Amino acid sequence: MTIIGEQQTEGATNFQRPPETTTHSVHNQPSEFGQFNWFTSDAVLRESVNREGAAWAEDRLARLGANVGGEPREWGRQANENPPVLHTHDRFGNKVNRVEFHPSYHRLMTLSLEAGIGGSPWREPQSGAHVARAAAAMLTGQVDAGHICPVSGTYASVAALRHQPDLAATWEPLLSAPHYDPSDISPWQKTSVTCAMGMTEKQGGSDVRANTTTATPIGSGGPGQEYLLRGHKWFFSAPMCDLGLFLAQTPEGLSCFLMPRRLPDGEINNFRLIRLKDKLGNRSNASSEIEFDGAWAQLVGEPGRGVATIIEMVNHTRLDCLVGSAAGMRYGVARAIHHASERSAFGALLVDQPLMQNVLADLAVESEAATILAMRIAGSFDRAQDSEHEAHIKRLGTAVSKYWVCKRLPRHSYEVLEAHGGNGFITESGIPRLYQEAPLMSVWEGTGNVMCLDVLRAMAKEPASLEAFFVEVERVRGSDHRLDAMIDATKAELSSFDDIQLRARRIVEMMALTLQAALTIQHADPAVADAYLASRLEQAGHEYGTLPTGLAHRAIIDRHSPHAFDSSVSLP
Repeated sequence: MTIIGEQQTEGATNFQRPPETTTHSVHNQPSEFGQFNWFTSDAVLRESVNREGAAWAEDRLARLGANVGGEPREWGRQANENPPVLHTHDRFGNKVNRVEFHPSYHRLMTLSLEAGIGGSPWREPQSGAHVARAAAAMLTGQVDAGHICPVSGTYASVAALRHQPDLAATWEPLLSAPHYDPSDISPWQKTSVTCAMGMTEKQGGSDVRANTTTATPIGSGGPGQEYLLRGHKWFFSAPMCDLGLFLAQTPEGLSCFLMPRRLPDGEINNFRLIRLKDKLGNRSNASSEIEFDGAWAQLVGEPGRGVATIIEMVNHTRLDCLVGSAAGMRYGVARAIHHASERSAFGALLVDQPLMQNVLADLAVESEAATILAMRIAGSFDRAQDSEHEAHIKRLGTAVSKYWVCKRLPRHSYEVLEAHGGNGFITESGIPRLYQEAPLMSVWEGTGNVMCLDVLRAMAKEPASLEAFFVEVERVRGSDHRLDAMIDATKAELSSFDDIQLRARRIVEMMALTLQAALTIQHADPAVADAYLASRLEQAGHEYGTLPTGLAHRAIIDRHSPHAFDSSVSLP
């Protein structure tokens, strides 16, 4: 027997601890991602911002781009790994209806609201204001998608509140304030406020006209007057917002109401947070079920016109679904190119190998087409008031684009994950969070089927919107035979309305491809436009990485590299 140490039993041999050795060296791993300017390195976003009338915001966006690649990335991780917690009562039994967030969530909210994503187009209306805001949302949305939900709701709520000018006069300055006030006090006492929206109920979902929540007038009732809400909402995201817009039934029909979280005297309104949803992704954001038991609210707009009122908010949040999907694609392709540029296999960097080049270039083509489309639609929000054509593009183009780009994101993020190999499946890489977030953009504010039905509704109620769509794409007829053929095929598909709902997804997909193709021909890098037409219109393959030969694969990759830098943009 041997006792390890100085004392040994009789006859024991001396023990020598073996020297520590290194079993392997860590090499052939990519460097930490993010240490670059996320705006100036994104050529497509920069070009789109200038083209759509927001060149004045370049320096502001460059400062934000220099910031988000640093500490905010850690905030995003922490906010998702420490999801919100519901507290229905305090330790004495008093109702509190409070959701507790990790400090990093509040830091993200501060970042985005100070960047103007919550209301800069309303506070500082000017040419390109919605575009500049959308570009900022693309930057902070890449850090964390969850906190963008209440930021988007705050931005979008103003469009609905303007149906009730007296309420808009009270709340618009606070909703558009360029700072974040997280204090849980009466919104009348705050320096800025946030707003969320609740429409769906258990029995109806997207069929909001099946809602059973009722609104009873306290006095005579009418626009801007006081009501008491009783009922429930199956999905109410961001319940810590100071204000909420809700749908409820009045004798005149479904109506829109503004309900504060706390009353003017600071007491909590008469509602109950039942539970928080345990979600696939979007973990940093709280999504709840809520019950109203005589909750005080004010009518927004005319009674019985609730859908027409709140749809103004919905359309702006749909824009953010489109922008958020483009942001997810940009983040994903930047991560994939970064990884492939610093990882070797079979004797060469991944980025130098033809098969990986095909995958990366294909992902980049999708990302560029999505960004160009998203910024074009954002531009229509700026120009709709002064242009009938732009108003139609805003109405129909938002629905078409939201359907298509949001549908493309989950597959795109999966391919980004696979490009990282096993490392991409590991949670700490951050790639699984991108993948888990991806489906939400298509579900939020209208699933694929809902968006298709909305497109059909827009074409039926406003035939001029379809005419405007074809005016938009016909501008480049003759530029490429593949686009010409797609325009003709789309027109042929719309020549008959027989079984149109059965064909709705095919119709909307064709419209989206036609619009994206027209925009890429006009605005994308020529190599990207050629690849888009060859793969999306000629159907080279059904998976990413099936671009045909003869294309400038490496040039497309280099254009989308996160390490690209435009020295013409001044940095802070």
